Amino acid sequence: MKLYVGNLSFNTTENDLEDLFAQYGTVSEVALMTDHATGRSRGFAFVTMGSASEGNAAIEATNGKQVGGRNLTVNEARPREDRGPRGGGGGGGGGRDDRRSFSNSRR
Repeated sequence: MKLYVGNLSFNTTENDLEDLFAQYGTVSEVALMTDHATGRSRGFAFVTMGSASEGNAAIEATNGKQVGGRNLTVNEARPREDRGPRGGGGGGGGGRDDRRSFSNSRR
């Protein structure tokens, strides 16, 4: 079972998370999300537990728990949404040709 772990302190490491969640079962993977440009933590991670029962036990025990001065948000991870070709948030993201065709359509 894959868990979303949010509201992490920027000082939390993958090892910290593995140690915390290993108390509730087998941890098969920890992925701490980092900013590509700076390498700094983005404040959330995904932890994969060995089974659904272990995952549920970990959620029950850690959701709201204070770690590193922050109250964790822990729940079952949702499937990743398809964000389109450029990962854009619906802003269009077009280049010069898009502006030209838009302005031409307003004549």
